[in-house]
Amino acid sequence: MKKKPLILVTNDDGISAPGIRALISVMKEIGEVVVVAPDSPQSGTGHAITINSTLYLNKISPGDVTPVEYSCSGTPVDCVKFAVNEVLGRKPDLCVSGINHGSNSSINVIYSGTMSAAVEAGIEGIPAIGFSLLDYDWNADFEPVKKFVKKITMEVLENGLPEGVILNVNFPKLSEKDIKGIKVCRQAKAMWSEKFDKRTSPMGRDYYWLTGKFVNQDNGEDTDEWALKHGYISLVPVQFDLTAHHAIQNLNTWKLNDNS
Repeated sequence: MKKKPLILVTNDDGISAPGIRALISVMKEIGEVVVVAPDSPQSGTGHAITINSTLYLNKISPGDVTPVEYSCSGTPVDCVKFAVNEVLGRKPDLCVSGINHGSNSSINVIYSGTMSAAVEAGIEGIPAIGFSLLDYDWNADFEPVKKFVKKITMEVLENGLPEGVILNVNFPKLSEKDIKGIKVCRQAKAMWSEKFDKRTSPMGRDYYWLTGKFVNQDNGEDTDEWALKHGYISLVPVQFDLTAHHAIQNLNTWKLNDNS
């Protein structure tokens, strides 16, 4: 690109998370960066938006320091809406979300605040990528993936994305030399087998912790779970059109308009 692209950076782990700091450092090498991210962790919020309480936006970068950074009291999706409508004055050339502390592969994409921010950008017509590292440690090492973040970002800026498509990129927890490459994959069929851990407070009131086990039901070698397990970066194109197009023909055989 001849002109430096305007890049919006956001996440769901909060503006102070090491993952977003790593992502900002890479994006600064590529374009003009503006950051709008939650002021506190928002993991697992999915595509939630704030409608029943006030929202606050605070500029936290002093003076003319770049990149310009804002913290938002809302969800990751709120951050993208704020950025587009109140901060930037125009749509950015790209939105990148992450780097998330932990996996957003397979069914996790549904619950992910990281990916929901990217999806919201996609809804706005902005090319978008969500990045995640399979390491939940707050002090995770993001250095091994920076080269790949830059490569994927540059490919999107140079080639664009199909309409309505967002990229979900997950990195295995490996050294740079041990990462075998990037695989374009489909989302694995998997789910969480969940239960609630019931406990009682000192005051006698019951409370619960949600726990669960991730169950991969998919043996395919073309999935994100397979790629990550075998040392590859998974790249899954996702979409926000949730229509089950393959079911329309079958549903049209129902007697939906039969008044008998």
